[in-house]
Amino acid sequence: MKKLMLALAVSVAFAPAVHAAPAAEKSLPMPAYGQDKPIPVPKITKKTLGNGLTVWVVPRKGLPRVDYVLAVRGAGFAADAPSTPAFANMLAGLLNEGTAKRDSRAIAEAAQGMGGEVAAGASSDGIVVSANAVASQAAPMMQLLAEVTRQPSFPENEVALAKANALQSLRVSETQPGFRAERAISRAVYGDHPYARTTPTVEAINAVTQDMLRSEHAKRMRPDRALLVITGPVKEADAVKLAEKAFGDWKASGPALPETAAAAVNAKPSRILLQRGGSVQSTVRLGGPGAAASAEDQIPLRLASTILGGGFSSRVNINLREEKGYTYGASAGARLNRAGGAIVGGADVRNEVTGAALKEFMSEYQRIGADLVPAKEMEMNKRYVAGGYLITNQLQGSVARTLAQNWLVGLPAEFLGEYVPRIQKVTPEQVRTVSKKYFAPENQSIVVVGDQKAVGEQLKAYGEFDVREK
Repeated sequence: MKKLMLALAVSVAFAPAVHAAPAAEKSLPMPAYGQDKPIPVPKITKKTLGNGLTVWVVPRKGLPRVDYVLAVRGAGFAADAPSTPAFANMLAGLLNEGTAKRDSRAIAEAAQGMGGEVAAGASSDGIVVSANAVASQAAPMMQLLAEVTRQPSFPENEVALAKANALQSLRVSETQPGFRAERAISRAVYGDHPYARTTPTVEAINAVTQDMLRSEHAKRMRPDRALLVITGPVKEADAVKLAEKAFGDWKASGPALPETAAAAVNAKPSRILLQRGGSVQSTVRLGGPGAAASAEDQIPLRLASTILGGGFSSRVNINLREEKGYTYGASAGARLNRAGGAIVGGADVRNEVTGAALKEFMSEYQRIGADLVPAKEMEMNKRYVAGGYLITNQLQGSVARTLAQNWLVGLPAEFLGEYVPRIQKVTPEQVRTVSKKYFAPENQSIVVVGDQKAVGEQLKAYGEFDVREK
């Protein structure tokens, strides 16, 4: 009993001191942020092979792994015919499903045996094939990358499986209001331009054949429209030799496809309501013409997009989510492609606040184009952009992908190191100028996926809506 009383006395005696410490700490000012660290500008060795293939070598010390990224410009969605939208997805997806030498399983096992993988994907401006392996397997992995890129066989069984999977995926996507809204806003912004053709149709998927895949592969995958980025613990001369051995005899087939035409910059705003009977919420999208990735004002536009709707602390998200409670998340900003771009904002909101949510979007679009962004908000968003970019490009594979993606949309290798310093120099006046140009409310098309009976009356304030089932 005496021991217990002694313990309680000691506890009480020391309790005030223990609990007082945090209160004293709270009164101390927060330490200042450290200086932002720019991305170290990598040394990039540039070489063009005799067949026109561009090779960039970026030596990196550290991890004993090599990363390869092969980007082929003009091979993506923009090259798809109007009758077969999103064909590039299937073309890219089938590259590593069989070659003249191996079937899909053998390709996967070979890549795993080298401690890596091979994958491919499509975007509006191109197709990217990537591979990685432990450094000791640099040569055989480069050969496997070349095999997959240059000699796909598009086996009938793999084509049939890819088509079945694509049809099933499309059926699921069609039930999602976000998918329908994105497809509709792309069409509203781009019209008949190829950038609007990023989602498939049942007819387009069913039209794909082995002969079609082989024909399109020959037209699109060509060395004079390609960039190969090599990163890792490799010497520049050795890397170029590997590229020469694997790709040096790669020949283009026929004339190159025409360059993608510039996207329209003056699309007439439209109002579309996609019927979704019985829905308890609305999916809204606002969209208008944007800028090309290499446009003169693309840097301030990127920062303006972040301030307006590019993160949790962005204006539209704080307004619609934190202050109004209309949605779990709202976003808005620029989407930049090689030949043009789009401004797209949106959110999922409750039926009863559909019209009010659109009002808040328009209000924020108007405000950022009219008022100067306060210094504190500018600084916070510059740090957010810089920090995110630095984190994203820490790994060598990410650096290779960033370089390849920048190249696809028309940005030079030097942009990798220039981006953060240029963001840091943007002024509030520049943000206001680009925002007034690109986020003007009167230039935005509106797409709503929802129940007409529940939201139709609220939408009248924004014009006459074309009600559609699809």
